Amino acid sequence: MRSVATLDWSSKLDGDSLITITSKSRYAVRALCELARLGAVPGGKPVPIAELARRRDIPLQFLEQLFATLRRAGMLQSQRGVKGGYTFVKDPGEVTVLEVVEQLDGELGADVKAEGADQQDVWTAAVRSLREVLGGATVGEIAQREAEAAGARMYYI
Repeated sequence: MRSVATLDWSSKLDGDSLITITSKSRYAVRALCELARLGAVPGGKPVPIAELARRRDIPLQFLEQLFATLRRAGMLQSQRGVKGGYTFVKDPGEVTVLEVVEQLDGELGADVKAEGADQQDVWTAAVRSLREVLGGATVGEIAQREAEAAGARMYYI
């Protein structure tokens, strides 16, 4: 599995990366949405990671690494054994995409802050906008939209 940056804005002059969101975050959000759709909310029944990997077509070992990171960050909890799997620590409607991205890829725009960019700078504005969009989207909302879209594909004659 190749971890390709899905968003990588780089300065043409100095080559420094300004914003990088890797495929780790994209795959993690996909898997977390499936976890939410399967009802693995706090106190709910754990979902086996192999089931999530199969349903979202994500390599199992890759997903295990991502979920281990999110578990250590306190977003997920795991249960071992035959009836084991993962559940959310808090409601998926409270888990933002920004939180997931920053756990897996680091703080968005950290290098812009390190440069001491002027608040009116185009890169600072871009980082601010991206943080606002990702911070305003939750795993629960995305899972709900997916469920609605799946239902909308039903055709009746």
